[in-house]
Amino acid sequence: MTETIAPTRSTPTRAMLAAFAPYLIAAAAHLVILATGPGWAVTASKALLMPLLALAVVIVARPLTGATGATVRLLVLAIALSWAGDVALSFPGTLAFIAGLGSFLGAHVVYIALFLRMPRTGRFPPAWTLVYLAWYPVFLALLGPHTGALLVPVALYGLVLAAMAVTAAWHGRLVAVGGALFVVSDSVLGLGRFLPGYDFALHDLVVMSTYLAAQGLIAVGVLRSLRRER
Repeated sequence: MTETIAPTRSTPTRAMLAAFAPYLIAAAAHLVILATGPGWAVTASKALLMPLLALAVVIVARPLTGATGATVRLLVLAIALSWAGDVALSFPGTLAFIAGLGSFLGAHVVYIALFLRMPRTGRFPPAWTLVYLAWYPVFLALLGPHTGALLVPVALYGLVLAAMAVTAAWHGRLVAVGGALFVVSDSVLGLGRFLPGYDFALHDLVVMSTYLAAQGLIAVGVLRSLRRER
């Protein structure tokens, strides 16, 4: 008589950890390189991060079929647009910044579409997301007077960023924390870009560590939600 052994509950978790391991290793290496240099290595390692995250998503999502396919494609598209933003922001100058801003704006719009497509945990976002309504006017008050011709794009970006974080909060702790960390990362990035007299020694490390955690948590949270649906 042949005994069939059912897979343990930890099997999906182990498979996900294996798929995300290259991203986690590359993220840790990038943060070390960010602190030690040289500059070309920072740029090169940064360009590898989102492709590795997208690869992990594709590997984990491969067994998921049917209606989840469109959701996975949206997730990969958001990561791809983020990669384009990463590359653009690696170069100096206003044009590169505008290109990066536009790429991340597109990524957040795709994330919003993704979060609205997925089943939600309640009819309304959690009450704590009202903090984003408080964050937005502070964001504009601090940066707006110093943005010059970029006031409208920056204001629009902040609004879309807040909307992304609010809709992220509809989908469990991992995705909600990912959305919140995205707000933290972009807020610190904006302070460094526009606020006169801003001086924070750990600026780059905070921006990238919160950003990489945000992207990873959102990806893992979305994939776990899709697995539960399946």
